[in-house]
Amino acid sequence: MMKDLIQDFLELIRRCSTDLPKDVEEAIRDGMKSEEDGSTAQSILNQVLKNCVMARERSAPICQDTGTNVYWVDYPKSMTEREISEQIVEATKLATKKLYLRPNSVDPITGKNTGDNTGIGHPYMHFHQWDKDYLRVRLMLKGGGSENCGAQYKLPDSKLGAGRDLDGVAKCVRDAAFQAQGKGCAPGILGVCIGADRGASHENAKLILVRKLNERNPNSELDRLEKKLTEEINNTGIGPMGLGGKTTVLDVKITTANRIPACFFVSISYVCWACRRHTMTLRDGVVEYS
Repeated sequence: MMKDLIQDFLELIRRCSTDLPKDVEEAIRDGMKSEEDGSTAQSILNQVLKNCVMARERSAPICQDTGTNVYWVDYPKSMTEREISEQIVEATKLATKKLYLRPNSVDPITGKNTGDNTGIGHPYMHFHQWDKDYLRVRLMLKGGGSENCGAQYKLPDSKLGAGRDLDGVAKCVRDAAFQAQGKGCAPGILGVCIGADRGASHENAKLILVRKLNERNPNSELDRLEKKLTEEINNTGIGPMGLGGKTTVLDVKITTANRIPACFFVSISYVCWACRRHTMTLRDGVVEYS
């Protein structure tokens, strides 16, 4: 029988909702330093950082929209999906009662809110059984405003003049950033997947957002493209909250997946500055968070 991890999952949710990852906070701080003294952009980023400190100190949600709870669960053969998912659901209910989460699960037909963040497809969990002997659970709280700014393109795209190459991919990413201005709570982070089918392309674009901002792409060509797109998008002047400035995105992260010849999808998952993601591991009976 699996160990009771409900309280541990509850702590993962609390940290995710109230404690912005250090790499994201540092990127916002760097952005603030790059803005002109006394500018609106600098003031916005300063207020964002103050908000993060208050949220951490008070164990209060960083944002009123605590978003969709998305889990990526890597588990050993000694555990089952059913046991893990049942405990995550119970932890979700507790987190809602403790106000770490806002009730966000709504039936699309009736419009009824379940009141506890559970329901069909909520929380959203991806399970992967691996050969390692420990459990790893990665959680992202994906805000609705930023989720609305996600996009998917199929190449070639005559409207953008984008072909089936990395230059075409870059045009798609720049267009998605332009379309999101003023709506995605910039500065944001863009997760990009090149390839796969429609569904997997979207999923991979979201998954790449768990990569820390200071981790570079192991593919040197994609690493260069990430840096180039980050610089180009920041040079648009869209700025924090779309009100002008040098910090429109904190980073661009790109991954790939093989495609079939007939399809060439480019999917972009946009996450706002409140990139709430944390990891829990259970190894040799000890739970750790990162």
